Amino acid sequence: MKNKHVFTAVQKEGAMPIKDIDPIKTEIIRNALNSAANQMKQALCRTAFSPIIYEVLDFASAIYDKDLRLLSQAPSLPLFMGTLNFCVEAAVEGVGGVAKLEEGDVIIYNDPFGTGAHQPDVALVMPVFHKGKLVGYTAIKAHWLDIGAKDPYCSDTIDYFQEGVIFPGVKLFEKGKLVDSIHRMILANSRLPKAIDGDMRAQCVGLNAGSKALSAIIEKYGEEEFFKCVEVIFNHGESVVKNYFKEIPNGKYVGSGMMDNNGISDSGIPFNVTIVVAEDEITVDFTDVSPQQEGPVNCPLPSTVSAARIAISMLAGGGESPTEGHFRPIKVITEKGTMFHPIPPAPCFLYGWPAMQSIEVIYRAIGAAFPELVPADSAGDICSMVFWGRSSKTKEAWADGAPYPSGQGASNVGDGSSVLHIAESATRFSPTEVRETMYPYILNKVELSQDSCGTGCHKGGMGIDFEFEFLEDAYVTATLERTKTAPKGLLEGKEGRANSCTVVFPNGKEENIGKVTRYFLPKATQLLLKTGGGGGYGAPNERTLDQIQEDIENELISPTYAERQYPQCKTP
Repeated sequence: MKNKHVFTAVQKEGAMPIKDIDPIKTEIIRNALNSAANQMKQALCRTAFSPIIYEVLDFASAIYDKDLRLLSQAPSLPLFMGTLNFCVEAAVEGVGGVAKLEEGDVIIYNDPFGTGAHQPDVALVMPVFHKGKLVGYTAIKAHWLDIGAKDPYCSDTIDYFQEGVIFPGVKLFEKGKLVDSIHRMILANSRLPKAIDGDMRAQCVGLNAGSKALSAIIEKYGEEEFFKCVEVIFNHGESVVKNYFKEIPNGKYVGSGMMDNNGISDSGIPFNVTIVVAEDEITVDFTDVSPQQEGPVNCPLPSTVSAARIAISMLAGGGESPTEGHFRPIKVITEKGTMFHPIPPAPCFLYGWPAMQSIEVIYRAIGAAFPELVPADSAGDICSMVFWGRSSKTKEAWADGAPYPSGQGASNVGDGSSVLHIAESATRFSPTEVRETMYPYILNKVELSQDSCGTGCHKGGMGIDFEFEFLEDAYVTATLERTKTAPKGLLEGKEGRANSCTVVFPNGKEENIGKVTRYFLPKATQLLLKTGGGGGYGAPNERTLDQIQEDIENELISPTYAERQYPQCKTP
């Protein structure tokens, strides 16, 4: 396999000895670093212009040492977890390497094959200096609502040149001064320059907050002592993950998945992921997958690595905020030219959709042998919708995008929840009041959907029904996945419902949509989004009658559904 690629976490050569390190001081530094990343997050949220950042939290903020090892990351978008090291490395290379960095620099970078995302996910990187010496980096990758793609959001691109302006690593700020030519180019290539300018500046505020916080920590404890404690933090994270996998027998575990389509053709896309456990290390093998696609469901290497890290660290991370140490036991194998390691100019706009499916497949692989360790299938999608148009009142362009919650799979510890997919589990969807104030539509319905869950000893999470009514002409890009494959249960648990979306036009005509771009919604059109329910866990006949009755009383399931799904409820 000549195109095989193996990726592992950064292992620093010649690491300093870590004997006689005060564990209390180490824990204080660990929490101080987490606090610093959270300061970045709060600074960004309080100054951002767009709800997709300050409400949805479609961003990641993180701090790295000078060797590109993750020190801390604030809770926000898990799918960005661990990708920012790729962003920092490529951004620094783009400006000519470490020797070209100066205090006050900010680099802008959004090449999808370096960020792992689509061009609207723009990374800003700031080198951090302490007493004139480079000690690390702060980085924020955030979603910009428009970056000059053929449409504000796309499901039908055929190469990445259609997906927006590419910044291959150039200085946006140099020695603390805004580079006017780059700034003007950014704004000239967006349909929403005011929003983009505000969000870009907010990212810089976040970078500065993190840089000052990291410098203050190093100043307080001294550089040598600080980095000794960092090594202990990394070693601890590594041991947490390794200890988890010591309990799983060595072997190969294979999971299978199927994407609905690639956004261009309607054919399903099968793929397999193999998990290899060898003592206390784990390999996630993405080589048995489909070739890179003509449509934009290609997942660049950084997000493939991220998906593996999310799936494993959610299981084995002990509930801790991840550091580079948690990633050390994880090896990721890909093959270049495939859907999970595409090469330019492959379109990547829907990169996150195969990444989300791969997390589900990793859990299926483990769950086939050890179902008690993983949840059943979720609805498998964030069901993103991006609406846009031009206001009839102000004549200005507007755009609004958000993910939507769905049912998550039940597990051996309880029922599934009704939240965003694990890949976006720390994000949110914008409040109805905010959206109706800012955009020309109303939400007539946002409610848990009765009978949408998979049943079992533990039931899956509920799907959610959204009903939009448009007060002006608008367009939508819909990106639905898993409309053809219902979420599977575990250990005799039953399936949940699949995702779906129906458009009802003013004349009464209805049309089901999945992946569509620039789909016209005339004034008075209704869009009905029904997100899927989670799969159940365990045999339905093991659920108690009291639990079933409570579900009926809470209108999560109907009496008819209960009688159909639970043998103990059938009338003699």
